[in-house]
Order: sequence, then C-alpha cells, then structure tokens
Amino acid sequence: MGLFSTIMSKIFGHAEAATPSTTAAPAAAGAAAPAAAATPAAAPVDVDAVLSGLAANAGQPLNYKTSIVDLLKLLGLDSSLQSRKELAGELHYSGSTDDTATMNVWLIKQVYAELAKNGGKVPADWTH
Repeated sequence: MGLFSTIMSKIFGHAEAATPSTTAAPAAAGAAAPAAAATPAAAPVDVDAVLSGLAANAGQPLNYKTSIVDLLKLLGLDSSLQSRKELAGELHYSGSTDDTATMNVWLIKQVYAELAKNGGKVPADWTH
C-alpha cells in the first residue's frame, strides 16, 4: 500500500468511526425496511471535519491545510523528506524533488485533489 492510500485510509477511517452504524437500528414492529434504506449510498467524507477533529486533539498547532509535513504528522505518518519524495513519485510529481519547497506546496494541493477524486469533500481553496 502506498503512502497516499495510507493517508486516505486514515482520513476515511476516522470518518467511518465517527458515523453511527445504520444497520444496528431495529426494524419497526414487524415491518421490513426497503432494500435501498438498508444500504444507503456512501456520502462524501468531510475531510475538513475529520482533520479539524484530529487537530483539536493533536496537542500542538499543525497547519495541515497548507503543509504536507503537518498533515502527515497529524495523521501519525512519517513526514521525512524521503517519505515525501516517495509520495511525490506515487502522485506523479514531474518537478525536481530537490526543490522541496515547491514539491511540498504541490504535494499538499495534490493530496487534497486526490482525496476529492476519491470521495472526499474538500474545501475548494485547499486544492488551488
């Protein structure tokens, strides 16, 4: 599993843990629930809400909205340069990984754009 998959798993996993289960509710007095109600369509994951919740318990200020290093720290992942270079390769970064400032700016925007493509609800200003 690549680093982006781990990021997505951490964020979407926290969202699932915060969502109450709909399958645990008992059916109304002998009435069978319609099949569509038993399996609702997956709602987009509110990435901002998940990360804000994690940040509230982080114990340190983290600028996860604009810093890939802080996002990785918030998720409990390796934020080293090597790890970020691997993420850049995984997301098809075409610039120089030696220009870490440019790479980091690209990475944070690309991570949020990819989360949005994969079912995350991300504020528009995070991807531009």
